[in-house]
Amino acid sequence: MAYSGVVKPANKIVAGGSPLEQELKIENAANMYPGRLVKKGTNDDDMVVNTAAGATMGWLGYEQTNPAFMPTDVDTIYALDDMAAVLYGGSFLIVGSLASGQNVTKGARLKAAADGELAAGIVGTDEIVAIAEESVDASSAAADIVVLSLI
Repeated sequence: MAYSGVVKPANKIVAGGSPLEQELKIENAANMYPGRLVKKGTNDDDMVVNTAAGATMGWLGYEQTNPAFMPTDVDTIYALDDMAAVLYGGSFLIVGSLASGQNVTKGARLKAAADGELAAGIVGTDEIVAIAEESVDASSAAADIVVLSLI
């Protein structure tokens, strides 16, 4: 793999910058992995994994979360009713998940996809939530990708 100018952190999701944070409750644990996009749940203090058409609130944090609720590692799902950090504010680098079937190059504009993942987006048509900081081929399976958050 070629060096892209950004190094993926080990067992962390923030690769650079200082996101704003708020702590919210996991209302539904399905696909609630660190680095996934999240949206408002039933109540203002709840969050659920974002959908392709969802109103994105931010990114599900990891190392910013209280250790009492933090999963074992970044590849482990949060549990129902855990209190977890939501990262937002833009201008920070984060490790997200590029959806299966996607193949993007560095600089590609990305939109929300199902299950809190990312897909290639079209400026002026889609709500662009991030910019790819590396080229990633997720043609056969979802893959981690370092992105510049715009939200």
